[in-house]
Amino acid sequence: MTPEKKRRVATAVAFLSGVLASLDAVRDARVYWPPDVVWEALRSPQRLELGGGIALILVTLVTSVLQQRAASER
Repeated sequence: MTPEKKRRVATAVAFLSGVLASLDAVRDARVYWPPDVVWEALRSPQRLELGGGIALILVTLVTSVLQQRAASER
């Protein structure tokens, strides 16, 4: 497997992990909107899991965009 393909696989796995963590955190929530109501309904460990999942999604998206921009400049 080429380094580029390994990077894409790692990015996809990290993104999916973030999505699954976020979905798991709100699994038992009765209300999904607005965000402040969802946040109030979650317990502390669920808040941590939701925040970590969202952070993982954002980090992988930003990293992917920056790497794509750097590759296009070469």
